[in-house]
Amino acid sequence: MLLKNNNYVIGVDGGGAKTVAALSNLDGKILNIAKSGPSSPRNIGMEIAIKNVAEAIKKVLGRHPPTTPIKILSVFIGLPAIEEEYKLRREEIKKELKRHREISQIFEGKIIIGSDQLVAFRSGTDETDGVLIISGSGCVTHGWRNKKEAHASGWGWLNDEGSGFWIGQKAFQTVFRELDARGPKTLITKLAFQNLRVKNKEELMFKIYSKNPTEIVPLFSIYCDQAWRKGDAIAKNILVEAGKELALSANTVIRKLNFQRDEFPLVLIGGVFKSKLVLETVKKEIKKLAPQAKFIRPKSEPVIGAIKLALEQIKNYGKIN
Repeated sequence: MLLKNNNYVIGVDGGGAKTVAALSNLDGKILNIAKSGPSSPRNIGMEIAIKNVAEAIKKVLGRHPPTTPIKILSVFIGLPAIEEEYKLRREEIKKELKRHREISQIFEGKIIIGSDQLVAFRSGTDETDGVLIISGSGCVTHGWRNKKEAHASGWGWLNDEGSGFWIGQKAFQTVFRELDARGPKTLITKLAFQNLRVKNKEELMFKIYSKNPTEIVPLFSIYCDQAWRKGDAIAKNILVEAGKELALSANTVIRKLNFQRDEFPLVLIGGVFKSKLVLETVKKEIKKLAPQAKFIRPKSEPVIGAIKLALEQIKNYGKIN
């Protein structure tokens, strides 16, 4: 039997842009939240990713009053690309985290290294079965049903059809088609020049190719959406195609898990869904196959999903009072 007093859990949501850690009591009340740099092993390497995870945990522990002794019963760390590339390196990640002595107290409890996709899904629902679509700079679709999982997309920025990078790349290409007189005029060009504060295509080229492509190319997805809202037909076509690509990935997972005739949560996460046109297209295409899908756009941060998963891990310890 566990007592709630002074017992806590930590959830970590790792990502390509930042890492967010949260400290919660056993009622699920968030007490502290802290952030650090990115923690995608695929993008920045395992060493730096683990360092940033440790930094976020250190910060979230440091904000707790030092006069109050606390015990961490469970930690759930969700990281990008765990499902695709790093399944067999979970123990290595734990071992490397142990090298950071300032967070040694987390090893008094249970530590789970899992997927940021599961974290994102659970931030939108308490159900364990359903489908998740993430579309930010990259994209992925993941589904769970009983003990079966299905996955589509998520293979990095060279693919990731429907992602912010993919939309941005399409928009970038249309800009240079116009600048070369190989294609029609598009408002995306004007918006790109304004937002990036460049005067000619040479400056634009330098702005793009002197930066990390995974950071700057997705910006063009924002300009694309702005152009569509001002009536640009080319931008509209790009966004509709993006929505159809995301729906294709989702429908592939839905078929694999046989959700077509059932009601299930479909959680949508990522900045691309701020585009009304992409969102409407995704819903329309999925409803054709799975009319009872319940679309959910979480209001809370994804790290809340990590807290839920950390709390679930301590259920085997006994009843919590």
